[in-house]
Amino acid sequence: MAASWFIESLGAIGAILTTVCWLPQAIKTLRDKDTRAISLLATAAFTLGMLFWLVYGIALVNWPLIGSAAIEFALMLVILSLKLKHG
Repeated sequence: MAASWFIESLGAIGAILTTVCWLPQAIKTLRDKDTRAISLLATAAFTLGMLFWLVYGIALVNWPLIGSAAIEFALMLVILSLKLKHG
């Protein structure tokens, strides 16, 4: 029981950290409109990967995964669209 709670906590902390880490990049990209240092291929691949994680979470009905993947996917869509718009 305690081990299960610990494992779930690790997963939750990991989901929060990996989700929140993209927020400063999205804000900076929106503010500066400068995307030269961002790789289009890496951003597109990561965005697609997050879409797959979101679909996977929906298939499992895993709400922590759905929530974190949806937020990360939305943030990555912002960054990807600005990269496509501003080069």
